[in-house]
Amino acid sequence: MTDTAPAQAVSSEELLHYYREMLLIRRFEEKAGQLYGMGLIGGFCHLYIGQEAVVVGVQAALNEGDTVITSYRDHGHMLACGMDAKGVMAELTGRRGGYSKGKGGSMHMFSREKNFYGGHGIVGGQVPLGTGLAFAHKYLNDGGVSAVYCGDGAINQGQVYESFNMAALWKLPVLFVIENNKYAMGTSQERASAGELHQRGAAYGIPGYQVNGMDVLEVKAAADQWVKHIRDGNGPVILEMKTYRYRGHSMSDPAKYRTKEEVEKMRSESDPIDQLKSKLLAGGHADEDKLKEIDRAVKAIVTESAEFAQQSPEPDPSELWTDILVET
Repeated sequence: MTDTAPAQAVSSEELLHYYREMLLIRRFEEKAGQLYGMGLIGGFCHLYIGQEAVVVGVQAALNEGDTVITSYRDHGHMLACGMDAKGVMAELTGRRGGYSKGKGGSMHMFSREKNFYGGHGIVGGQVPLGTGLAFAHKYLNDGGVSAVYCGDGAINQGQVYESFNMAALWKLPVLFVIENNKYAMGTSQERASAGELHQRGAAYGIPGYQVNGMDVLEVKAAADQWVKHIRDGNGPVILEMKTYRYRGHSMSDPAKYRTKEEVEKMRSESDPIDQLKSKLLAGGHADEDKLKEIDRAVKAIVTESAEFAQQSPEPDPSELWTDILVET
C-alpha cells in the first residue's frame, strides 16, 4: 500500500505511550458523545473514534516547534498535541474554562502554547492556513514543519490545490495528511473522488504515499521518514492515511449510507487500539494488568474532564466583545 519505510523496532515505553494516547482519545470521545446525548454539548460534534492511530502516529514524528492545524474533527488532535483534556471538554460544553473561553465550541479551539492552530469549520479552509504556517517556518528559518490534516471530502476543494501549488513552488516544509475515512460527510470516496487521493499533488511534483492509517506503527514509520525528508529542505509531501470512522460524520448523522456489518468488520479486524494491544501482549511489552491500569488512569482523566466542564461557569456576556481585534 505504501512506498514508505517499514516500521522500525519500537521500545516498550514508546508502544505503551501510543497505546495510552489512542486510548485517551477513544475514551474522551466516548464521553463527549455521552455529554452530547445529555444535551450538555450543543451545536456540531464530530467524533474521532476509529481514526486514533493517524494523529498519534504523526504527532510522534513531530518536534516541539512544529505546528499543527486540522478540520472540525479535531478533539483527538488537541489531545495528541498535549492539550489538557479538562480545557478541551470545557470548551465542548461552552464553559469559561475551555481553551477558547467557551466561545469556540467543538470546531474552533486553539492553543498557541501547543502550536495547535485549530479546529476549522470550513471544509478545506485549514489547508491554505497550514500552508501559511509552513511559509512562516521557512521565512523564520526555525527548522519547523507544518502538519496539515484534512479529510477525503476536503481534498476536492479548490483552495487545496492552490495551496499545493504554492507549497511546491516555494518548497515549503509542510506535511499534508489526508485522513481518508472513506465517506467524507456521507458520500463514499468511490462516488465522489476520481483517482487516487495520494496522487493529487502529482501535477505540482509533490510526492504522495498511501499508509495503513489503522496501524499506529505504520503511521509513525511513514511520518518519521517523510517529516525528515521535509525538514531536510525537500518541500512538501502528501500522506494519504487509509482509515475509518466508526460513528457518523457528526453526532446528528445516523450513517445509513453504510451497513452495520461493514462497521463491525472494521472494528473486529482493524481496530487500531486492539491491534496495538495484541502486539503489546504478544511481544511481552505489557501484561493484562498493566493495560487495565492504563485504562483506569485514562478513564480517571476523562471523568475529571467531564466534571470540570460541568462545574466551570458559562462565559460572561461581556466576552462577546473580547478577542475580536488585536490590540497593538
